Amino acid sequence: MLPISLAVTIPADEIELTAIRAQGAGGQNVNKVSSAIHLRFNVPNSSLPEFYKQRLLALNDSRLTKEGDIIIKAQQHRTQEMNREDALARLKELILNAIKVQKTRRPTKPSRAAKKKRLDDKKRKGQIKNLRRNDWG
Repeated sequence: MLPISLAVTIPADEIELTAIRAQGAGGQNVNKVSSAIHLRFNVPNSSLPEFYKQRLLALNDSRLTKEGDIIIKAQQHRTQEMNREDALARLKELILNAIKVQKTRRPTKPSRAAKKKRLDDKKRKGQIKNLRRNDWG
């Protein structure tokens, strides 16, 4: 079971974990040990609340297939157990980031004092540059 929040958890039977051989260099063990983990999670058929499903399926993420499966491949660690934990943590992070509601941005204008300060600074800089000019030579 994977806890997402206090009220939401994903049962273990909804997450498909498969051990596969890791890619890349690995020495003598690379062709014998299946240490990488391939995680598959079907969003539409899951027990997640409807809000979670909608937000996940609306993601523009390469890990999400057209059928609504989230596929995560974990192969950073040497052991299968650590890769399994990494894959589950990445799934949890993906779900939590998907349900975050972004705060709406309200456009603001600079205050009258800020405008005055900016113009005063421009005048002061112009005067300094004017004093530097060499008009007699």
